[in-house]
Amino acid sequence: MCGTCGCDEVSNETVSRGADEHPGTGHRDTVAVERDVLAKNDEIAEDNRAWLASRECFAVNLMSAPGSGKTTLLESTVRELTVDVFVGAVEGDQAGSLDADRLRAVGCRVVQINTGSGCHLDADMLARALRELDPPRRSLVVVENVGNLVCPALFDLGERRRVVLASTTEGEDKPLKYPHMFRAADLVVLTKSDLIPHLTFEVDHFARHLRRINPSAELLVTSAVSGEGLDQWFSWLRSQLGLRSGAPVSSPVPSPASMPSRSSVSPVSSRAVPSASS
Repeated sequence: MCGTCGCDEVSNETVSRGADEHPGTGHRDTVAVERDVLAKNDEIAEDNRAWLASRECFAVNLMSAPGSGKTTLLESTVRELTVDVFVGAVEGDQAGSLDADRLRAVGCRVVQINTGSGCHLDADMLARALRELDPPRRSLVVVENVGNLVCPALFDLGERRRVVLASTTEGEDKPLKYPHMFRAADLVVLTKSDLIPHLTFEVDHFARHLRRINPSAELLVTSAVSGEGLDQWFSWLRSQLGLRSGAPVSSPVPSPASMPSRSSVSPVSSRAVPSASS
């Protein structure tokens, strides 16, 4: 799938197979090159996390399949939150700058990363993009990852939160088909809820599948057309930033400080994933 993460590498390790297994079926141990790549990536991710913390910046990694609505959600976010906080974006695409151009049109500072044949962003790419973006103190930095529900889940970028988007048009079973991605999510945003009347899609079924994979994830049901759930999305972001509406926090002067611990932040949900007893 990708020429940079090692997921298309052939293993040089020897593994035993059962009598009914054949070469090429994918039953192999973790590839050594993948372990090396991920270990190096994690080191850089920690550097990114420290760099962002020194500026008290909050970084969120948006991940989804292509066409789930990441850019549309981000456009709405920029329009809503720029009165309170500087919003900068790192836009990941294999080619082109169409999404970045859309964000610039609504007043967002954007750094474009084109990955070519790469199927994800990595920590080194983000490190270089952050220096170019140069967000002021206490900014919101949104990383719009390459549209892919596989490899991005493996790569820590140094973000504070991971948000996974899934659209109603993709079906209720997405969490079951891509468990690694949904297991990595702090928040899942279900998009295009306005289309539900025209689809065979049950939000309760999607929520049940998500709970099976990731019981701690919160679920927001949203529509950029009707506006459903957008206020809850904005509230979730404000809660991460420690913002009250109309209380600007950005400053052009970087100031070293510690970020709040992961456990100190409570997400807000318009439709929470049902509890295990539901």
